[in-house]
Amino acid sequence: MKILVTGAAGFIGFHVSKKLLERGHTVLGLDNINDYYDINLKFDRLKELGITHSDAEHFNTYCYSDVFSEKFRFIRMDLEDRKAIADLFEKEKPEVVCNLGAQAGVRYSLQNPQAYIDSNIVGFLNILEGCRNNDVKHLVYASSSSVYGLNSKIPFEVTDNVDNPISLYAASKKSNELMAHTYSHLYKFKTTGLRFFTVYGPWGRPDMAMFLFTKAILAGEPIKVFNEGKMERDFTFINDIVEGVVRIIEDRHTRDYNSSELYKVYNIGNNNSVKLLDFIQTIEEELQLKAHKKMMDMQPGDVEKTWANVDALIQDYGYSPNTPIKEGVKAFINWYKTYYGKTGSKNS
Repeated sequence: MKILVTGAAGFIGFHVSKKLLERGHTVLGLDNINDYYDINLKFDRLKELGITHSDAEHFNTYCYSDVFSEKFRFIRMDLEDRKAIADLFEKEKPEVVCNLGAQAGVRYSLQNPQAYIDSNIVGFLNILEGCRNNDVKHLVYASSSSVYGLNSKIPFEVTDNVDNPISLYAASKKSNELMAHTYSHLYKFKTTGLRFFTVYGPWGRPDMAMFLFTKAILAGEPIKVFNEGKMERDFTFINDIVEGVVRIIEDRHTRDYNSSELYKVYNIGNNNSVKLLDFIQTIEEELQLKAHKKMMDMQPGDVEKTWANVDALIQDYGYSPNTPIKEGVKAFINWYKTYYGKTGSKNS
């Protein structure tokens, strides 16, 4: 299939693109390579896909892969650039779109709310318009576990009420689900939203706990442990996430979907909640170093516990997350030490 992947220089988008390419699909990757975190990490992900730093720097220009040849092209583009996105869809006519491009981060949404409206609302509308005007068969898009807000019922199920987000990031993701529902209903194309639960692994985001903790422990610096450590997260290894996303993308639409089935939302997580302090202990054991914990209050926008019920994804796609925390942490730390060096400083 010909697949447009937005956020292709991002953590999940990079891994999804790589897996799709390895499975023989043709992928057009799109990303604006914003500076929310270190852009060099994003350029290095693209380098793994055969796109050079110098080529990827230029906006609205196609780059060609040295690794996957004509199977992978990359273009640097803003999702909120309405004309550019419309022109791209009209030219490329992808069969499937996997929209993983977004302004990420709960805490950052408190500081820079406009970025979330530009990318996650305006940008997502441009993607929806591109799909409906160019006969895209299926839009798979990133939602987030943050939509559950202060829900106290555990585990979280997609049938739960999600009308009480506690961050603008969460509100933008809930908005995406509502917008997708509208377009599926009006224009009869399939949309599938995926509520991701705390994804970690090699090439991960520097603003996430796994990365922050590893970096600080190696440097002998204290780690910030919010809510006095009384937090639990459904930590999900990147390989398990990719497996689920790719299965959904590769659904060849052989089923006779009725209008109610055109719109779907799934939880995609590890189906297991892990105590934050246990997660930190696993990192300590793998690094063979002790963390200096700085206990902090709960941060605005944060929730105490997340846990995904993924029964629907198991039933519909045979999805089975199976990477133990210890194995996933080891894989991340091995990558981290290779990429940054044993002490956490970037290799030359």
